[in-house]
Order: sequence, then C-alpha cells, then structure tokens
Amino acid sequence: MGSHRRIAPSSGSDRGAVVALGLLSAAATALGAVPAAATPFDDTRAEVDRLYREAEKATEAYNEADERCDGLRREIATAQDKIARRQERVNTVRESLGSLAGAQYRSGGFDPSLALLFADDPEDYLAKASVLDRITVHQAGELKRLRGALRSLAQDRAEAAGKLGALEKSRRAVAAHKRTVERKLAEARRLLNSLPAGERATWDRATRSARADLLGPGGTPASARAAAALAAARAALGKPYVWGANGPAGFDCSGLIQWSYAQAGVSLPRTSQAQRYAGRQVPLSEARPGDLVVYRSDAGHVGMYAGNGQVIHAPYPGAPVRYDPVGMMPVSSVTRV
Repeated sequence: MGSHRRIAPSSGSDRGAVVALGLLSAAATALGAVPAAATPFDDTRAEVDRLYREAEKATEAYNEADERCDGLRREIATAQDKIARRQERVNTVRESLGSLAGAQYRSGGFDPSLALLFADDPEDYLAKASVLDRITVHQAGELKRLRGALRSLAQDRAEAAGKLGALEKSRRAVAAHKRTVERKLAEARRLLNSLPAGERATWDRATRSARADLLGPGGTPASARAAAALAAARAALGKPYVWGANGPAGFDCSGLIQWSYAQAGVSLPRTSQAQRYAGRQVPLSEARPGDLVVYRSDAGHVGMYAGNGQVIHAPYPGAPVRYDPVGMMPVSSVTRV
C-alpha cells in the first residue's frame, strides 16, 4: 500500500470539502477506484462490508480444510497401527516357518522314502508328515495373505499421505488468502477510523440495523440441549472474535456455535456450511431459542437464535460476541439441532 497524504485546508469554508476529497483519495488508493458520485463514508462502508464477507468465507474454508486434515491424520494413525499389528503376525509366522525349515535342515535332507523305510513306526511317521505338510501349506498361505494385506495397507497409507499433502497445500493457500484479507481489513479499518466519530458511529449502527420483528419471542428452547447451548452462548457474550477460534477465549462465528453445543454434550461440524445440515430445518417464523440461524446463500455466517428477534453471534474482527437482530443480513435457513 502506498502512503496517503491528506491535503491541508486553507480556509474554514473549504475545510469540509477538502477533508472529504482527502478521504475519497485515500479510499481510491487503498481499496480501488470508486464512482465519482460515491461519498467517502459510503465507499468505506461498502468496502469494509465486502472485505468482512470475503474474510469470513476464507475463514470457513480454512476451518474446513483444517478439519479434513485432522481426519486424515487420524486415518493414517489407524492405518499405521494396523500395519504394526499385522507385521507382528507376519513375524510370528516367519519364525514358525523358520523353525520348520531348521528341523528339516537338521534332518540332513533325509530322503523321505529312506526315512519311511527305517522308521520304527511307519504309520506314525506318515501321520506326522501329513500334519507337518498341512501346517506348512497353511502357514505359507497365511503368510501370502498377510503380505497382500500389508501391500494394500501400504498403498492406502501412501494414498492417504498424498491426500494429506494436498490438503495441507490447500490449507496453506487458504491461510495465505486469509492473511491477504486481513491486510485489506486492516487498511479498511484504518480508513474507517479516519472518519469523524459521528460517521463511525453511523457505520456501526448500520451493521446492526435490521428488523427485529420478523418473528415473535420464540418461546422456550426446543430441547434441554438447546437450552444448555444457549446458556453457553450467553456465557460467551463479550468474548472477542478470533480467526479460526472455537473457544473458550475467542470465537469465529461457527466456532461459537460448535463450542456452545459442545457444552451441551452435542458434537457439531466445524463450519457454518456443515452446521446448516446438522439438524432439522424449520421456517424462520418458527425459530426457537437455541436454533441455528444461517445467513447468506453461501451459508457463510451463523448465529444462535436467542428469542425476542435476536441472535447471539461472533460478528467480525473487532466486534465481540454479542446480540444482534435476527434480520441483520439475509437469512438462508434455520436449523434445529
């Protein structure tokens, strides 16, 4: 980003116009050109809103990739345990086969017909030979099967490791995008903070403005687990928004929901997209406290309905977990866990 130099006003009558011009120039430099008719305040608000949406989408993608990586690590650990157990069985069979080979060697490679001829009890010799033959065939077959199983497991492990490598690469790419968005957000926040206090307050009110009368009080939670999750979410009020965090010190939007329901003994997916399908979907008009309210067509944001037309959610960086109107942005679905 280039540095921004504000034009100093030369007279009181021109001061407001010059300040506005300086802000507009800064907005165009930091965030891209804007239409001539746009005001600095309108441009800043629109750009910050867009960047928040991008950052939230990147964070949810990061969370999903990270969760998949964790799953693959567990799969690889399980495969390695299986390989270790089966290798131990192979070693046992090999030792058994080695004992048989040693016994045959110690017999001096005696011709079976001569051994039979000089045997004290030929029938006993034949019975033992038949049993040894069956054991040898059985162990050889088992060894062959175990070796095949080891080859399959090794192949599975290699494939899983390849997938893990690909996911790690994807996660790094998402993290890099996240850092890019964070830099843009920092620039937008600096620009926003350059506005007069009154306009900053107007922007904050605008982010929280919506119809809170879209539905009634909502009654009581639909279940004991929903009530427990809502109590946990209320306990998190005031905690900071933290990228990729799922508590207890900080949260992103889906992290708050996952953590709250975990306190109720319910395991939910990590991302808002997956949480959308973690239960039964109900109409917004029938939402009850504890239900998940998912926003935007991409399911990029989620909050918990708290009753009285309000949700509890982790909004965005710099804004703590708080209550906001349920209609603060377009609702795409409501899920009852």
